[in-house]
Amino acid sequence: MSSPVLEQIQAALATVQDPEIKRPITELGMVESVEIDDTGKVDVKVLLTVAGCPLKDTITRDVNAAVGQVAGVTAVDLELGVMTAEQRAGLKEVLSGGQASRDIPFAKPDSLTKVYAIASGKGGVGKSSVTVNLALSLAAQGLKVGVVDADIYGHSVPAMLGVADTRPTQVDDLIMPVPTASGVSVISIGMLKPRRDQVVAWRGPMLDRALVQMLADVYWGDLDALLLDLPPGTGDIAISLGQHLPNAEVIVVTTPQEAAAEVAERAGTMASMMHQRVIGVIENMSFLPCPHCAEEGTEHRLEIFGSGGGARVAETLSQRFGYDVPVLGEIPIDVSLREGGDAGKPVVEADPTSAAARSLTAIGTRLAGRGRGLAGMQLGLTPSSKF
Repeated sequence: MSSPVLEQIQAALATVQDPEIKRPITELGMVESVEIDDTGKVDVKVLLTVAGCPLKDTITRDVNAAVGQVAGVTAVDLELGVMTAEQRAGLKEVLSGGQASRDIPFAKPDSLTKVYAIASGKGGVGKSSVTVNLALSLAAQGLKVGVVDADIYGHSVPAMLGVADTRPTQVDDLIMPVPTASGVSVISIGMLKPRRDQVVAWRGPMLDRALVQMLADVYWGDLDALLLDLPPGTGDIAISLGQHLPNAEVIVVTTPQEAAAEVAERAGTMASMMHQRVIGVIENMSFLPCPHCAEEGTEHRLEIFGSGGGARVAETLSQRFGYDVPVLGEIPIDVSLREGGDAGKPVVEADPTSAAARSLTAIGTRLAGRGRGLAGMQLGLTPSSKF
C-alpha cells in the first residue's frame, strides 16, 4: 500500500490521546509499529504505559475508530503491548521535560494555571461539595481542570466525582491523575492508600510530604485551573500550601450562622498570613427556598441557619486586608446537591436547573471569566548587562 496512506494513518493515530496523560499516543512513543497490506488491512501495535492499564478499552476504541476512518483501510488489527522499563523512563523524561522531581509546576513564576484553594474555618459547611461542583462548572466552560483532594483526613472528593474505587496509573514514580467522565482530573490521598477504609494518622512532616507528592509527582499537563479542597481550619496543610504555592488564590466557604462565620474569618486570615490573596467568600446552605411559595410562583426564603454570615466574613476580611473580598455567591439548601454528592454525580451535571446548580454555575462562570495571565507575576528575568 502506498506511503500516503501510511502517512494518513499516522496522522489519524496522532489524534488519539492517552485518556490519562491527555497527549497524543504518537507523541508519547506508545505506537510501536504500523503496517498495512495490499488489501487495506492495518496492523497496529500500541504500547500501554503499564500492564493492566485501567483505560485500555478506551485506547482500543479510539485507535480502531481513528484508523478505521482513513480512506483505503478495510480492517484494523490492534495489538496491545506494554512499555519496557527503558521506554517508561523515556516517557517520564518527556512528561517531566527533564526537570528534577519534587518540582511543583504551579509554583513557577511563568505558570499560567489559576490555583484556587477552597478553605473553611470548620468542617460540615459543604466545602468539598462546592469544590467538586465548581470544578465541573469550569470544565463545562471549556477549561482544563484538575482537583487535588488535600483534605488528607476527610478525603471525600473521589466519591463525589464517582471515582472512589479507581486507582491512579503510575509510570515509575510519576503518577497520572484519575480522569473523570466530566473531563476533570483528580488525585486524592485516598487513591494512594492500600485500602479505601484505611485510616490516615499523620502529623506535620507526613502531611507536607503528601501535599508535595500530589502537586509535584503527579503529571497534570497544561491546566487552566487547579482546585485544592483544603482540610478545615488553620493547620499544617494550610501552612504547607502557603509555603509551596504562595500564588494560590483562596476562596473561603462558610454558612450563614455566626459560629461558622467567625471561624471562617480565621481561615481567610491564615491565607493572608501566608501571603495568599483571598478572592471571595461563598455562603453555602444559605437558605431553603420555600417549596409551597415556589408552587405559587413566589419566592420565600427559609433562613434555617440565620442570615448574613457570608457578607459578614467578606466585610471583615475586606477591612482587614485593605482590598475588596466579595461574596461570590449564596448557595441554597438543595436536596439534589446532597444526592448528587452521595451518588458520585455532582449537581451541576446531574440536575443543572436546580437552585443549587444555578448558583454554583454562576460562581464558576465568574471564576472562568478571570482567565489566566502573567499580570503581577515575577517572570524571573535577569538582565544580561548593565546600562
